Amino acid sequence: MHISVIGTGYVGLVTGACFAETGNDVICMDVDKEKIERLQKGIVPIYEPQLEELVKNNLGEGRLRFTDDIKEAVDHGLIIFICVNTPQDEDGSADLQYVMNVASHIGKVIEKYRVIVIKSTVPVGTCEKVKDVITDELTKRGYEISFDIASNPEFLKEGVAVDDCMKPERVIVGVEHSRVEEILRELYAPFIRTGAPFIVMDVRSSEMTKYTANAMLATRISFMNQIASICEVTGADVMMVMRGIGSDSRIGPKFLFPGVGFGGSCFPKDIRALIKTSQSHGVTPSILEKVMEVNELQKRTFVEKIKNFYNGRIKDRTFAIWGLAFKPNTDDMREAPAINIVNELTANGAFCNLFDPKAMDTARTLFNKNPLIRFGKSQYEVLNGVDGLVLVTEWLSFREPDYERMKTLMKTPVIFDGRNQYNPLTMAKLGFQYICIGRPSPRKKV
Repeated sequence: MHISVIGTGYVGLVTGACFAETGNDVICMDVDKEKIERLQKGIVPIYEPQLEELVKNNLGEGRLRFTDDIKEAVDHGLIIFICVNTPQDEDGSADLQYVMNVASHIGKVIEKYRVIVIKSTVPVGTCEKVKDVITDELTKRGYEISFDIASNPEFLKEGVAVDDCMKPERVIVGVEHSRVEEILRELYAPFIRTGAPFIVMDVRSSEMTKYTANAMLATRISFMNQIASICEVTGADVMMVMRGIGSDSRIGPKFLFPGVGFGGSCFPKDIRALIKTSQSHGVTPSILEKVMEVNELQKRTFVEKIKNFYNGRIKDRTFAIWGLAFKPNTDDMREAPAINIVNELTANGAFCNLFDPKAMDTARTLFNKNPLIRFGKSQYEVLNGVDGLVLVTEWLSFREPDYERMKTLMKTPVIFDGRNQYNPLTMAKLGFQYICIGRPSPRKKV
């Protein structure tokens, strides 16, 4: 099939590369000419496991091309995927300007039947707006060209996005006509050969499904963070509680790990957008509002743990920060909890030595004007002379560190674990003061 993908961010680039990998002829289009020039050379602007290899292989095989020409993209693809960003607007709603701009340009250049598929995360009713915009542009041109609109929400997890695309748990499409279902079912056939469901529904329900999935996952995270707070004051161990409830088949173990709160490009903005959509229709989304409230509180609470450990005196103390990306296996720091934690520590006069396996370039852009921040080359370098280690992102390389080496480097062997990565009793035996989330741990204040 001839496929066009508009937008070369995480979703667009992964989608285009994976469709090319299954033999389709794919063009990815973006207005950023510099990015397109780099992609044409096989230079991938983001870190995502397997993605660079996939792009280079399919470029070499001629199945994947890049362009900044919207007409070339629209002329090429029977199916045109819109994968542009839908950032948060000032009022919390989804900013659809990029989606609508693409729709307008499609309407200005479309010459024959096309299936326009919205893969960007968009509020309910957006597909209808896109259809109206394209129709208006065709009317201005005096053209009558048949086209179809469909919704095909993405469920890619950063860090494993290629695997999620190639081996999806499910494919959801929202369509108006059976002919579109047939086209999309054929396109996705190589991805669902092992039995993953291909779920067909109306367009509005498809749009709503994406928001609902993210809201549910975020709710589980905030719920467990609140349970962790209760465990701390009652003496229970949240990790034991998590194992207990996760073994219940009605609940399951996923997204139950307590931590410093969720971040990233999806959960925060999508929940805010769903809240705004609810309010605009006269519905009070009280649970969703609390999910966001608990998430913001969790970030502040973790910093308070650090401050309380030092009786509120952290000015001129130095902390090593392990992990800056919002999750492992990505360099994405959008709404990463580390940003709040670092900013709060330095606002109180503390120095922060930062290290992340992949997000250092992003961190330099975000923090380069803060004189209290230093950027390290390794996880051990940033430990030199520090008063404490703050673990924010659970990269694999942090799971089994050299504890003896750590103690020789650190001024005081104190670990503030925002991911409950280590065992409190083990840390005590190794001679560390250990502060985590929702777990009793032997410790003394410095």
